Amino acid sequence: MARFTGRTAVVTGGGSGIGAMTARRIASEGGTVILVGRTEEKLKRTANELKDLEGTVLTCVADVTKQADIESLTSFVKEKTDSLHILINNAGGSQGSPILEMSEENWDHAQSVNLKSVFLVSKALGKLMLDTAKENNSLEDLSIVNVASLSGHKAGAQIPHYSAAKAAVINFTRALAVELSPYIRVNSVSPGFVETPLTEAGLKNERFEASIKRNTVLNRVGQPDEIANVIAFAASTEASYMTGSDLLVDGGWLIV
Repeated sequence: MARFTGRTAVVTGGGSGIGAMTARRIASEGGTVILVGRTEEKLKRTANELKDLEGTVLTCVADVTKQADIESLTSFVKEKTDSLHILINNAGGSQGSPILEMSEENWDHAQSVNLKSVFLVSKALGKLMLDTAKENNSLEDLSIVNVASLSGHKAGAQIPHYSAAKAAVINFTRALAVELSPYIRVNSVSPGFVETPLTEAGLKNERFEASIKRNTVLNRVGQPDEIANVIAFAASTEASYMTGSDLLVDGGWLIV
């Protein structure tokens, strides 16, 4: 049996990049995936690309930084599935700026999309998962995976707001793992530099791409499927004795 047969997962930031590839991995192994994002067109395009896989793919347009949208998402999940087994908090991003030149709006946006979203979605859907588990008196393996970043482990030039938010995601993951035990496992995955639509512009700069390779032991940029494979592992029953952990997938950057 495939790892995700009979299991339902919500993936935020599911319209492209790591989120879309994670959805592909789960759906290819029989899971039902609910893609969540702000742009309906991107969600529908990704869902169409995944339609021939073994699992089922649904879409829900929502801004995961807004409480009203989270409530709509929760209602959608309740309507479409009997039980939620997996939550992947993948939404995130930032606009670079030195600290001394950064606007308050830029700082607040980074905290909202990278950290507040994890809190809001985990609170709402975590409660849904926990209530179902307690109601059924079940210790069936349930999992939350938060996508953090290498930048949560080390300072990043031009992205102090992003680094701060992702470091907080790693620590929030640990706190949530304690609160939701023993019913729900909570782990985080910290990617290094990965080729996605968000990094596409930077990689067009040959000097920038060369610096990424130079600082990475594996001497290359990561691919979304390489991160998705680790997220899928953490979400699956194969990781059933792991909670409160952060899995660093950075090509060896941090050890240089």
